[in-house]
Amino acid sequence: MNTEKLFRIAITLKGLDGALQLVGGLVLMIVPASAVTGFAHAVVTRDLLGDPEGTLARHLELAAGHFVEGRTFAVVYLVAHGLIKLGLVWALARKVMRAYPVAAVVLSAFVVYEIFRAIHTHSLALPFFAALDVVIVVLVLREYRQLKRDRVAA
Repeated sequence: MNTEKLFRIAITLKGLDGALQLVGGLVLMIVPASAVTGFAHAVVTRDLLGDPEGTLARHLELAAGHFVEGRTFAVVYLVAHGLIKLGLVWALARKVMRAYPVAAVVLSAFVVYEIFRAIHTHSLALPFFAALDVVIVVLVLREYRQLKRDRVAA
């Protein structure tokens, strides 16, 4: 598989990721906080997780409470992250030359943030996403160099 195809696949995946983040942020904006805490409470009181005083039940209610507290951040983060990714993917798909260095810098910043968050949250998924973003940065830079060579040769 050549670099161009790999690049196209990578930006398509990044576009889908951005779209999912945008939709997720919009859904979080619409769903009332009371619905989240009410759902958690209903699950716990109906013994769906076992003992209502048990560890799993406490974790669910605690997570719902943290969600309500951090909801504004989550909405802003998801919507902004999704829009930025979609904008970059749109520009890269149209081979807008100025977008390549911007994409490399923005995606690198995402990598730094993902690693920072992984260290503080002990997330197992974030290092995976950071590694994926590093691969995409490399592909973006390779594609940029190739486009520059092609334009000079033309």
